[in-house]
Amino acid sequence: MNIFGIDIHKLGQQFVYNPQEPLIFNSGLFLFLFAGFLAIYILLHKTHRPKLIFVTLFSLYFYYKSSGIYFLLLISTTVIDYNLARLLAKNDIPWKRSAILALSLIANLGLLGYFKYTNFLHEIFSGLAGIEFQPFDIFLPVGISFFTFQSLSYTIDVYRKKIEPVDHLLDYAFFISFFPQLVAGPIVRAADFLPQLSKPTFVTKEMLGRGVFLICTGLFKKAVISNYISLNFVDRIFDAPTLYTGLENLFGVYGYALQIYCDFSGYSDMAIGIALLLGFHFNLNFNSPYQSKNITEFWRRWHMSLSSWLRDYLYISLGGNRKGKIRTYINLFLTMLLGGLWHGAAFRFILWGALHGLALGAHKFILSFNWPTVHNSFLKNSGNILSIFFTFHFVCFCWIFFRAQDMNTAGQVINQIATHFSPGIFFDFVMGYKAVLFLMVVGYVLHFVPAPVEQRAENWVTNLSLTGKFVVIFVTILLVIQTKSAGIQPFIYFQF
Repeated sequence: MNIFGIDIHKLGQQFVYNPQEPLIFNSGLFLFLFAGFLAIYILLHKTHRPKLIFVTLFSLYFYYKSSGIYFLLLISTTVIDYNLARLLAKNDIPWKRSAILALSLIANLGLLGYFKYTNFLHEIFSGLAGIEFQPFDIFLPVGISFFTFQSLSYTIDVYRKKIEPVDHLLDYAFFISFFPQLVAGPIVRAADFLPQLSKPTFVTKEMLGRGVFLICTGLFKKAVISNYISLNFVDRIFDAPTLYTGLENLFGVYGYALQIYCDFSGYSDMAIGIALLLGFHFNLNFNSPYQSKNITEFWRRWHMSLSSWLRDYLYISLGGNRKGKIRTYINLFLTMLLGGLWHGAAFRFILWGALHGLALGAHKFILSFNWPTVHNSFLKNSGNILSIFFTFHFVCFCWIFFRAQDMNTAGQVINQIATHFSPGIFFDFVMGYKAVLFLMVVGYVLHFVPAPVEQRAENWVTNLSLTGKFVVIFVTILLVIQTKSAGIQPFIYFQF
């Protein structure tokens, strides 16, 4: 049926779950829906319950557009952990509290285990039994690792008596389902977020300016840099490494390092920016990680909400550094091994985590010696540059296993780089991939821009008039349209 030239049926299909078109921040449908959402939110933001109800319903719809009927999993997780946390608060008997926490762990990790790891375990069993592996038809709900970890941190904090449970289910539902960070983080702590619900919602000039700046930079990183170099270069290399020289494979690895950073930090930037426009604050999730001088610093700058979660709820629970040096190294290794498994149900992810765990242990071991302090500024700066260089290349080496579709492909990439480098084709390579290499240079230059320069750019956006801010957003959207691919490119971390 057509009304005023509009196909109503086709329009209605846009609001129904389509697995081929998830609702993501860089889609036109999200911009349309968010504009309508924002108009209503402005009318409700000074209320409490109506605002929470409206945002929670929109968040559930947002998740429905990403995972269909599996939005019911989000609701069940919310209801279960809300009630278990309240039971924890009412019980002082240690064994009962432990039993209640165990129920939360079983519910969350059981949910995660079934959807994410059933086929992985089935594949291992099939291999050991010598039978053909036939995967079960199990859909992986988008962002399940994020909302289960977020909900788990709440019950664990209540168990540890670090926070008090909320009184109303709606407050907890708002916290768990809040759409900006729902499907790909950052993993928000209840202690940081829940107190904001009881305060009046307002957006200062600085929050508005930072929100616009982060949304635009995040959109540029994801939709312009990450998507373009992925579709036009990185995917081709990793789909068939042996068809390309070692030089091309090496730049494919550099490209993926930039792609995953721009993709994931771009999502985090947009999530933080959208939350600011709604009057809420999230902690920083990325802090120029490739500027790190060692692997420990890298994990303080990369996916900070996950690394701090693993530290507080896994590493410390294993004993941290409280049980001697050997146990500390083992705890570090196990934490990163499980961190790798969190990212994906495959041996290559386990290897990726193991490599980082070994590197963290090696760095801690090196720091245990009393090294002389370098006072010469030239030597100190040269040492810092070399440290950044080696740390970056170790991280890039590990990314090979993270990106490759299997261990065989990872081996092919490494073999091509090691044995078929062919530096003589460099200029032909540059001419053949001018646009890709240009965006890679832009991406890395922006990544290594000093923090004060980035702060000045943010201040410039903040000090613009509303018209000026609109122009910045409009120009960013034009750039996205100019580089837009035929289909929507989901964020990499949606699969985790």
